[in-house]
Amino acid sequence: MKKEHKIAIIGLGYVGLPLARLFATQYPVIGFDINEKRVDDLQNGTDSTLELDNEVLQSVLVQKNPLNENMTKGLFCSANSNDLQNANVYIITVPTPVDKHNRPDLTPLYKSSETVAKVLKKNDIVIYESTVYPGVTEEECVPVLEKVSGLKFNEDFFVGYSPERINPGDKEHTVDKILKVTSGSTPEIGKIVDDLYKSVITAGTHLAPTIKVAEASKVIENSQRDLNIAFMNELAKIFSLMDIDTHDVLEAAGTKWNFLKFKPGLVGGHCIGVDPFYLAQKAQEIGYYSELILAARRLNDSMGAFVASQVVKLMIKKDIKVKGSKILNLGITFKENCPDIRNSKAIDVITNLQDYGAEVTTYDPWVDPKEVLEEYGIVSHLNLKNTLETEFDAVILTVAHQEFLDIDFNKLIKKSGIVYDVKGVLPKHNIDKRL
Repeated sequence: MKKEHKIAIIGLGYVGLPLARLFATQYPVIGFDINEKRVDDLQNGTDSTLELDNEVLQSVLVQKNPLNENMTKGLFCSANSNDLQNANVYIITVPTPVDKHNRPDLTPLYKSSETVAKVLKKNDIVIYESTVYPGVTEEECVPVLEKVSGLKFNEDFFVGYSPERINPGDKEHTVDKILKVTSGSTPEIGKIVDDLYKSVITAGTHLAPTIKVAEASKVIENSQRDLNIAFMNELAKIFSLMDIDTHDVLEAAGTKWNFLKFKPGLVGGHCIGVDPFYLAQKAQEIGYYSELILAARRLNDSMGAFVASQVVKLMIKKDIKVKGSKILNLGITFKENCPDIRNSKAIDVITNLQDYGAEVTTYDPWVDPKEVLEEYGIVSHLNLKNTLETEFDAVILTVAHQEFLDIDFNKLIKKSGIVYDVKGVLPKHNIDKRL
């Protein structure tokens, strides 16, 4: 069975590439992406997302499509959809964003399904990994596959769903070490899908009874985290008014064995800040208005403005003129030690401070400044010593990159300047306040 699988991975981002690399250690794999530059970089052995060490990537790369050459394993990256034709298992790992109104945008899923459908053959299996609300795979994606391919679902072709659980930037919990939920459109296909993942996932698998169960299990994972962090953020707002350090409170409360150790913070990224909207939208479609999920989303989305207001209040308290002040923002990615800037809430802090009239300079050694400028219209510096001002009225640690933990803030701020620690990672004697 192992030798019979010829795998195509659709989407080579933070999810697709590690998965393609892992499968390529045992199977012939074609990795497909519409971003030609991304494909060229990967085929040359370089991963700009830093999810894979270049040596690890290069160890599985082959120079010809292994599906066409009858190779037993190896990865070839391509932007040519014709290279997908000899696959019999297609795994779709494209993003599932929301639009400006926070409504699910299934466009990437529709387009990738069309791409696969054009080469779909009898007995092929299409597996979706993208995070969706329950029902999307069978009610939205399957009709596209049927219409474009002319094949009949569960007669000519089959589908599965195995939600991604990648944590960008996490070198400990890699894809092979995270237990995988699997499912199939029939019991027999579910077993095949489960066995396929089980052959490379050392952490094991959990075969869900239906695709909808698997879809629901994923979307509530991130919704649960969103709700818990929202509670911490509300506590931070309350305790700020009471002049109590939230982290001190959480440290004390955390001494109880069953206390859940979440922390306040900015909730961005492509998962926690997005996925709850998918569940809330589906709930609304079936006649239920989700109060708790959407309230948590609103609260978490308000934290950028809250941080900015806290910094401004500290400046006023120290008689620092806010308008025209120089503020250094440390970090623009959505999380620490990772170059991913998607849905970064550091942007909210920056733009709100600019609305107060402050001049904000951003330093982040992890990002591509060109990408930040194109995405957000913000200039981001890679070098702290040679590029930035030497004295600021305020410094905000927005992202806990390792590089920021050893900074001597006395060399960055004016004598009356302030340091605000959003992440709560700096020694207390180095800061004026933390979230």
